[in-house]
Amino acid sequence: MSDLEILEADINTAIAGADSEAALEDVRVASLGKKGSVSEKMKTLGKMTPEERKEMGPALNGLKNRVADAIAARKTVLKEETLNARLKSETIDVTQPLRAAPTEMGHIHPISQVVDEITAIFADMGFSVAEGPDVETDELNFTALNFPEGHPAREMHDTFFFNENEEGERKLLRTHTSPVQVRTMRTQEPPLRIIIPGRTYRCDSDQTHTPMFHQLEGLVIDKASHIGHLKGTLQEFLKAFFEVDDVKLRLRPSFFPFTEPSMEVDVQCDRSGGEVKIGQGSDWMEILGSGMVHPNVLRNCGLDPDVYQGFAWGIGIDRLAMLKYGMPDLRAFFDGDVRWIKHYGFRPLDMPTLLAGLSK
Repeated sequence: MSDLEILEADINTAIAGADSEAALEDVRVASLGKKGSVSEKMKTLGKMTPEERKEMGPALNGLKNRVADAIAARKTVLKEETLNARLKSETIDVTQPLRAAPTEMGHIHPISQVVDEITAIFADMGFSVAEGPDVETDELNFTALNFPEGHPAREMHDTFFFNENEEGERKLLRTHTSPVQVRTMRTQEPPLRIIIPGRTYRCDSDQTHTPMFHQLEGLVIDKASHIGHLKGTLQEFLKAFFEVDDVKLRLRPSFFPFTEPSMEVDVQCDRSGGEVKIGQGSDWMEILGSGMVHPNVLRNCGLDPDVYQGFAWGIGIDRLAMLKYGMPDLRAFFDGDVRWIKHYGFRPLDMPTLLAGLSK
C-alpha cells in the first residue's frame, strides 16, 4: 500500500470517527488546512521532476477531492443526527394550555391608571401637565408658599430633610407638589391652567398613609377667577372621575398658608353596604383641600395680586384610587405583590378616554 493510500485510509477513519461538527472541523483542518497532511503533500510537488509531478499531481488532487467529498458527506449526516436529536428533545405538548401573551400578563398599576384618567379629564378642560423634582429647596417647598421660618404649619408636614450643604442650606424631599406651582408662576406668563401629579414624601405610615404617596394639585391663575370657578372645576372633575351624573360638594372654611380663603371640600356619598358610593346618599366625606391663591404667594412669584388672582387645590391620587376601585389598604400599593396587581391592575392597552369611558 502506497503512502497516499495509507494517508487516505487514516483520514477516512478520522472522518468516520468524528461524532460532532466541531470534531469533523478538526479533521478537515488536520488534513486540508494550511498545514494539514494533504496540504503538506501538495507542497512537495514543486521539488519533483516533471515526470514525478505528472504522476503525483493528479494523485494528490484526487486525494484532496475525495477527502473534501467525504468530509461534506459526513457533515450532512451529522447535521441530520443533530436535528433528529433536537426534535426528540424539544417536543411540544400540544395538550398544554396556551401561554398568555405579554399584553395579558402585564398590568398597569392603579396609580398609573388613575393619573392617566385625571390627565384625560383635565386635558379636556384645557389644563396642561406640569412636573418638577422630588428633591426641593426649603425656599420653594415652604418660604415661597407663605410658610415663614418657625411657622407651626411647617411641623404639620413631617418633612424628610437632608444634611446641610457647605452653604448651610438643607434640601428636602418635597412634602407636596406645590413647589411646581411656584416654578411655573415664576417662569410662565398668566393665564395659567395646570395640574401637577407626582410623588410626595412625609414621615407617616398607617392604613391610609405611607411615607411616599402621590398627590395631584391644580392651579389656575388669571385676572377674573373666583371661588365659583373653583367649585365648578372640582365638581366637573369628580363627576367625570367617578363616572356619575351629578355630585354635590360642601365647602368648609379651613387653613392653608398658601391660600386665602382656604376650604376643605366634602363630597356627597353613601356609606351603607360596606362601601363608599360617590354622588348618592346623605353622607359627606372630606376629599380635598382648596382655596384662592394667597396674595403673598403671588408676590413671591413675581405676580401683582392687584392684577392677578387664582385658585388651587390638592388631592391624594392614592386615595382617589382607593375610593374608586375599592382598595382597603394603601400600603398594599407598594408591596409589589403580583397577586394584588393581577387583581387590581388594568390592561396595558386600554387607555382611559372620556369618549370610551375612563375605566371601561
